[in-house]
Amino acid sequence: MYKFLTIIIRIAVAIPAMITVWLVSFFLLDLSFLSSSGVSLIGAAMTYGIITGVLYFRSLKKNELTMKDYRYIRKQLIEAKHKIRRMHKTLLSIRQVTFFKEMFDLLRTIRKIYQVTKKEPKRFYQGNQFYFSHLDSAVELTEKYAFLYSQPKKSREMEQVLDETRSAIKDMKTAIEKDLYHILSDDIEELNFEVDYTKYTTNPKQERLDFDGQQK
Repeated sequence: MYKFLTIIIRIAVAIPAMITVWLVSFFLLDLSFLSSSGVSLIGAAMTYGIITGVLYFRSLKKNELTMKDYRYIRKQLIEAKHKIRRMHKTLLSIRQVTFFKEMFDLLRTIRKIYQVTKKEPKRFYQGNQFYFSHLDSAVELTEKYAFLYSQPKKSREMEQVLDETRSAIKDMKTAIEKDLYHILSDDIEELNFEVDYTKYTTNPKQERLDFDGQQK
């Protein structure tokens, strides 16, 4: 959504610039229609590029990142996106209704972490364990589970492995939920502070009574 809005902003600025350059070139500089059109297109392209650069550096400043950090995180997010697609494809191949919800909840949590990090890249470093360990493990477990589950005949050993894999996926789901909580920990702390402050400002007498009661 943010990327779409930035494109709209760039186009919204570039089009008026193009029209202005064409009018100046055609009426004031007395250039031909084709020359004015060419100059106006160049002007629009330059304006679009300048706005892109401004928005890019504003994003770096907002997220407190260097260009090197931003490129590195962007590369990691592209890889994570491919892994999430693999996991989604694997999920669709599983026909076990009782376990499908568990897998779906896991995938939803993974997507939430990806979306939060994509929106605010500086959170990437809070999710190191997710991106460099838990995500790979989740994808590998689900793919192996789907492969074994798809076999027409299953031995007792295979059934045991499938059961152990289901248990491991549940444990991984819990670990990834903790990853999400860790990434959002700053927001949770800020929200708790705002709630406490709101309670104090809207009912200060009660807060003081509670405080005095605790002192006594």
